[in-house]
Amino acid sequence: MNKRLMVLTGIVVAAAMARLMPHPPNMTPIGAMALFGGAFLPNRRLAYALPLVAMLLSDIVLGLTVYGKAMLTSQPIVYTCLLATVAMGKLIRDRRSVLNVGAVTLASSFLFFGVTNLAVWASGSLYPRTFAGLMVCYTAAIPFFRNSLIGDMAFTATLFGGFALL
Repeated sequence: MNKRLMVLTGIVVAAAMARLMPHPPNMTPIGAMALFGGAFLPNRRLAYALPLVAMLLSDIVLGLTVYGKAMLTSQPIVYTCLLATVAMGKLIRDRRSVLNVGAVTLASSFLFFGVTNLAVWASGSLYPRTFAGLMVCYTAAIPFFRNSLIGDMAFTATLFGGFALL
């Protein structure tokens, strides 16, 4: 494994491990980790596998203490969004700029918010399956989205900017 690949792998693993440290709700480096992996990891399989495995390992640790059985039902949706975020990172692989990275970060944050909350609403366990119930679901999630967006922007700037400085 060459030095560049070792550094990239280390950055992705460190981002996943940072998820295990205390943080405000939803303010984690996971979205940034997936974007970074997609944008920088040279091998297609590795670009998808490394963020996925890093997420899985951190979920195993968190799942045993925080999520419990709910992890089994919600995580496939979260992992699908994670893979979509890696794909978004791959889209900018050869066109990395502050504008492109910022746009993809916003798009991935909105994708995650939209899809995961739609899944929560569709499960029918917390909100009625009506348009009003969907709106209440999205409204209740806004504080978490704010944190996700702040975290995604800050961690993406840190990962992309930090690697550029290296």
